[in-house]
Amino acid sequence: MNKIKLFEGELKLMELLWSREGATAKELSVLAAENIGWNKNTTYTVIKKLVAKGAIERSEPGFACRSLVGREEAGREEAKAVLNSFFGGSLKAMFSSFVAEGAISGEEADELRRMIDDHGKKG
Repeated sequence: MNKIKLFEGELKLMELLWSREGATAKELSVLAAENIGWNKNTTYTVIKKLVAKGAIERSEPGFACRSLVGREEAGREEAKAVLNSFFGGSLKAMFSSFVAEGAISGEEADELRRMIDDHGKKG
């Protein structure tokens, strides 16, 4: 990924597109009106910004839109931004905050241990 920074409104529109890949700009504007409360002009402006950023492309017929950035890629970039902004880039500090709040179940903790162990085996 080209490290494209997506802002909140852009992510909302990307969610609509990821759920309806290939939707036209008009279809996206209807979905955005129903799901986000945006008017057509707002949706078209956000689409234009996403095209300029290289996050989506539009093609004929009907300005069909296709995502160039996947949900997982965008999520990873957002997670990195939160990690850096709130936890000084420290995964330990971030996980400590979740553990302290009781936000991680025993099952999730076991799964995280397995992931970390598997990662250590690769290195």
